[in-house]
Amino acid sequence: MDSTEARNKEVVENYWYAHFERDWDAMATFFTDDCHYTDVGMDPVGAVGGADIVRRLKIGIEPLQGYFHFPKHIVAQGNMVIWEHMERWMFHTGEVIDHPFVTVMEVRDGKISRWHDYSHIGHLIDNAPQWWLDHIITASAEPA
Repeated sequence: MDSTEARNKEVVENYWYAHFERDWDAMATFFTDDCHYTDVGMDPVGAVGGADIVRRLKIGIEPLQGYFHFPKHIVAQGNMVIWEHMERWMFHTGEVIDHPFVTVMEVRDGKISRWHDYSHIGHLIDNAPQWWLDHIITASAEPA
């Protein structure tokens, strides 16, 4: 791995540290103004820029009682960093979901400029409590 790839990997790892701390303010600083985030196959529009990305993430993550990261394989090549990982979502009503992801992030000038997540959304929907699903639908429909 060359020094650029190592720096890009470090940017992504540092972002995920802030992400799982749910440090919303710090998270927003990791993205370029034109960074595009989406859950591929679920939302073709996604979010653009740090504030919009964090706003969207808060909808699903903020209500969780527990939120934990289990990193697996990470690969950095050029500006791309690809990470296989699992998130454990814990709800105050007792449900626990281990949700696997492959995250693809592109880094430009030390900031994340593209973030596309690939996961089995059906697994999350099938196991999440109804109150959370209702919250996601309602909050996602509200204007930014």
